[in-house]
Amino acid sequence: MPILTLKRHNAELTIHRLAPSAQIPQSVFTSTFYSITRTPSELSIVCPNSVPLSASKSEPGWCSLEVLGPLDFALTGILAGLSGYLAASDISIFAISTFDTDYILIKATDLEQGCQALSAAGYKII
Repeated sequence: MPILTLKRHNAELTIHRLAPSAQIPQSVFTSTFYSITRTPSELSIVCPNSVPLSASKSEPGWCSLEVLGPLDFALTGILAGLSGYLAASDISIFAISTFDTDYILIKATDLEQGCQALSAAGYKII
């Protein structure tokens, strides 16, 4: 697998959990980055800390590392590799995948340590 380049985003994000039937607040759509996932058991929204949402649970203070893509669907082990190196450094992640790429969310307090661990493993961080 080629050396992957990760783009570091320092803007802090919050991961929200809402009821599965909740309406998606319009304020989310004004953000430059957001992710929305609805399942039968919950509605999860990831958006900047600055977007106020009324949620049953919220976990603020996450930053993202974007795997620069686009990534071919035939590639395997991308998230496994990233999460493995971060887990070895006791760093929890929240993963978001899009059609073209993956985003790894890391707590802002662990971002430096995470970037160092991934750099030491051969990933390029910009």
